[in-house]
Amino acid sequence: MRDTHVIDTTQTEFSADVLAIDAEQVTARIAEAVSSQVLGTLRRRGVVVGLSGGIDSSVCAALSVRALGPKRVLGVLMPERDSSDDALYLGRLLATHLGIETIVENIAPPLMAAGCYERQNEAIRSVFPEYADGWKCKITLPSLLNGDRLNIFSLTVMSPTGEMKTARLPLSAYLQLVAATNFKQRMRATMAYYHADRLNYAVVGTPNRLEYDQGFFVKGGDGAADLKPIAHLYKTQVYALAAHVGVPAEIRRRPPTTDTYSMPQT
Repeated sequence: MRDTHVIDTTQTEFSADVLAIDAEQVTARIAEAVSSQVLGTLRRRGVVVGLSGGIDSSVCAALSVRALGPKRVLGVLMPERDSSDDALYLGRLLATHLGIETIVENIAPPLMAAGCYERQNEAIRSVFPEYADGWKCKITLPSLLNGDRLNIFSLTVMSPTGEMKTARLPLSAYLQLVAATNFKQRMRATMAYYHADRLNYAVVGTPNRLEYDQGFFVKGGDGAADLKPIAHLYKTQVYALAAHVGVPAEIRRRPPTTDTYSMPQT
């Protein structure tokens, strides 16, 4: 499910309010659609939401509770070796606030068995041979505001002593690093569907409109879901809904992050 109702901006004078929404109206419409899709079309008993501690998954969980009630919503928290402590804390905070059951699945062991970390480290060491246990990393793009230079991914690493190094990523290293990292999203999808299948639940996807329209998700990973209730909403609209449905302020204030690499990455 993707709610295709969007604001027609072609007939609206452009202003700071062009993306303003009636939060209660949108919430009610999404809740009705989720209920109809899950209980009617899909004939499922409830939903599974992967909780990351971020704004998108939090809003999706809150909307699911609005649609189905807390007893029909399961939050699955899936930390791994590179996850921040905040992700688990904020996911639990949301679950307590919503009154939903949660399950914690540590996906580090299956990722290790699949070679995720080994393949990731191999790609990093092709750029920084000294990269070893205790080091941290992230990939970044230069800001578009810095000029008209080409946007080429860079790799930043930090040693256990805090020394940081950055270098441009060769294409082969970039592709291997992303391919290895995508194990994480695919493992989370596998775990979410395990719990959905055993409970006869549906899986809720959490991409917002920019992610959905640009394809900014992992095929077979966070792009795999039975319904995507906020895929028609821009990020600012998601934040508006978050405030309306009562997502805790601590989550709303948290800077967006992929929580994929061991160093913070927005």
